[in-house]
Amino acid sequence: MTNTTLCYIEKDGKYLMLHRVKKINDLNKDKWIGIGGKLENCESPQDCIRREVKEESGLELGKIEYRGFVTFVDMSQEDNPYTEYMHLFWTDDFKGQLKVCDEGDLEWVLKSKMNDLPHWKGDEIFLDLIDKKAPFFSLKLVYKNGVLLESILN
Repeated sequence: MTNTTLCYIEKDGKYLMLHRVKKINDLNKDKWIGIGGKLENCESPQDCIRREVKEESGLELGKIEYRGFVTFVDMSQEDNPYTEYMHLFWTDDFKGQLKVCDEGDLEWVLKSKMNDLPHWKGDEIFLDLIDKKAPFFSLKLVYKNGVLLESILN
């Protein structure tokens, strides 16, 4: 099981998104996702998201909001399912200049166009909750071969 973070950085009705096209053997290959990554030893989710955003985008985060927790389960290998615990953050408080990311291409995407891009289907659920400023939530998403089989909110 893996602990990760994702941040949805907002500016002018757009989210800064990462099109995952550069890494080999990437579970997120060709998908558009928020900025984030794996927690390192002794890191809190807040420490991790600040470090990952700086490393991947060059931006420094100001105030961040911890918006939700997602249990992501991939049942593609039934004898060895993959589980990831994702800590979701949102902010519109940042500074710095975007840099080239070694994991994919960074782009500001209109929130209204997010669902038009290749993404995990369950992302639509939590992005809607983030956009509506819903209270802190817990969401379980179960996939098999890239298809969303089950979603359980709270």
